[in-house]
Amino acid sequence: MPGKMSLQATIRVAPREPLAPWAQGFLIWEQMLRDGRVRKRILTGDRPTSDAFHLGNYVGTLANRVRLQDQYETFLLLADLHLLTTRTSDLEEVGHNIHELVLDYLSVGIDHNKTTIYLQSLVPEVLELAWIFMSLVSVPRAQRIPSLKEVVRDLKLDTASMALLSYPILQAADILMVKGDLVPVGKDQLSHIELTREIARRFNDTFAPVFPVPEGLVGTVPTLPGTDGQAKMGKSLGNAIFLRDDAETVKRKVMSMYTDPKRIRADIPGRIQGNPVFIYHDAFNDDRAEVEDLKARYRKGKVGDVEVKQKLIAALNRFLEPIRERRARFAAEKGLVEAILSGGTAKARDECLQTLSEAREAMGLTYFRGRHDVLGAK
Repeated sequence: MPGKMSLQATIRVAPREPLAPWAQGFLIWEQMLRDGRVRKRILTGDRPTSDAFHLGNYVGTLANRVRLQDQYETFLLLADLHLLTTRTSDLEEVGHNIHELVLDYLSVGIDHNKTTIYLQSLVPEVLELAWIFMSLVSVPRAQRIPSLKEVVRDLKLDTASMALLSYPILQAADILMVKGDLVPVGKDQLSHIELTREIARRFNDTFAPVFPVPEGLVGTVPTLPGTDGQAKMGKSLGNAIFLRDDAETVKRKVMSMYTDPKRIRADIPGRIQGNPVFIYHDAFNDDRAEVEDLKARYRKGKVGDVEVKQKLIAALNRFLEPIRERRARFAAEKGLVEAILSGGTAKARDECLQTLSEAREAMGLTYFRGRHDVLGAK
């Protein structure tokens, strides 16, 4: 279909009528051009349940955020409201966690001049947008999120709370309030992104094309195993190497790593596939020739686990040392974290107010308030 005809056809469609996907795309792109926004957007974030990121977080999402912040307009939220879905105790430490995680962001190369870092609870309007989205999602659909059952099982809960059940819907509001086009996530979050896509399409079809339909982006090593060989790395599991671990801590953790349980001597050919030590080599060792040599000798029973681990220790410390140095430098700047969060949150809230105004207008929810009143409600 010629571009000119498509554009004319799109313009003639009444805003409240359901639109074909191609027509929605044209209207959303036109709105982006009118807004002066030609770069697509990323929205991603973290729950401040801990005060440190580990290597699994790095390969799962952090590396993508650093790489993509030059290509996309990036919003990064600290999701303290999401934390309440599974935790209502020891909340006094959340502020400390947030401060430390922002330092970790900066240490890996996330630039606060390129990435808008903000605090979720300081953008209360996102909860109204989430409430609107709840009207578009059935209870059975929300219950089909795979990670919901996993969380209930892992935390030994009798059942899911309403907050936990609606967690992916609030996540959709986080993404769509800034009209995110791309969402860097871990593999276990892809089902959440699919629900966000469904919500965006349903809103656009039911009311008007307000929202883009975002895509999920998984890192090149989507899930890094723990040092004990478990499928996932985590602080509570005691199997994590943290970005701020010093050289001696890294050495101690690597030397205790799980390898090939069937290899009891160095002269026995070992298994590379699924071996955590070699998974880490592939992810972090910048000397590719060394990695291939170790693999070849390991398969033939020509190298022991100690040498393989020693070379991994060296590789990890080469990777982590610049991160440690940057973190120490940023931590020495008093008030830096607070200033970053203040500026980022103000920008994010402006975006949410604008989006909420557009959503209410599309739905016809403009009674007793004008667009100016909504935008000026801060």
